[in-house]
Amino acid sequence: MILNFASLKKFLVIQTAFIGDVVLATGVVEKLRTYYPAATIDFLLRKGNEGLLKDNLKLNNVWIWDKKNEKNKNLLRIIKLIRLQKYTHVINLHRFSSSGLITFLSGAPYKIGFDKNPFSFCYTTKIRHIISKPFAENPIHETDRNHALIAHLTDTEKALPKLYPSEQDYKNISQYQTHPYICIASASVWFTKQFPYEKWIELIDRLPSSYQIFLLGAPADENLAQQIIANTQHKNTVSLCGKLNFLESAALMKNAVMNYANDSAPLHFASAVNAPVTEIYCSTVPAFGFYPLSEKSKSVEIAEQLSCRPCGLHGYAACPEGHFNCAKKIHSDQLLWWL
Repeated sequence: MILNFASLKKFLVIQTAFIGDVVLATGVVEKLRTYYPAATIDFLLRKGNEGLLKDNLKLNNVWIWDKKNEKNKNLLRIIKLIRLQKYTHVINLHRFSSSGLITFLSGAPYKIGFDKNPFSFCYTTKIRHIISKPFAENPIHETDRNHALIAHLTDTEKALPKLYPSEQDYKNISQYQTHPYICIASASVWFTKQFPYEKWIELIDRLPSSYQIFLLGAPADENLAQQIIANTQHKNTVSLCGKLNFLESAALMKNAVMNYANDSAPLHFASAVNAPVTEIYCSTVPAFGFYPLSEKSKSVEIAEQLSCRPCGLHGYAACPEGHFNCAKKIHSDQLLWWL
């Protein structure tokens, strides 16, 4: 009898960071499933992000680590659970110590991850984590960095991230699809990544009145949405903040005429369903590797170079220079490229 060793492989993909990081990690799942159709492929993420992978038939199991309540106790529980699974390969996309410890104690014979993880000494395959220089012409995308971890197991061509809204998700958002519409994810966790609300108003006021405008976001984004609605002249502007789950939001974005997003998770929702999207960069830059992957997409940033930009890989609670020109000097004409 000839054994199919590919079918004996048992993979665990770890990405316990934020929403957008999990979305971009799905490209690794897509590629592994293509190469190893009979293998077990599981995913470990932080509690709160599991809705992203609901109905993803490329995965066998999704493990959830609660990092907010009794973090260390739950970390030990997850390590015990992972060891019981007897994975052949643990692929850690996260660069910080907690996921490195899980990988170290997993018991897997093959441990794969980035060199920046404090536990990279235990990896059997260690890949250099490279972020392109701020204004590189052909920057490395996060999906390229992720794929480098499994290139030796597959090939050199990456797979794109993908989300799988269900039929019920599409049914739930069908009530909003009676007229052509535009989706705007106006908020961000970081102030310096968020296009200012007065700039959103300026843009919305210039969008054709025939389009319905939907403001997307979490419940915490409702106040910002209401500020925008109260000050825009566009009468067909509605807030759906807190009313849609992750996959319903992605489903709505998929068939939008255009989507607008900051350098944040909703941008990656658009990429994962190949939705048209315009990404707005304020303090960060496309070269960091989180630019859109949709066929119809554009990254928009200030036309002039500022000596203070980018001010960091992530955002800040306030502009370090006090002027926030990286956002305020973006013109609405730049955002209407698709009209």
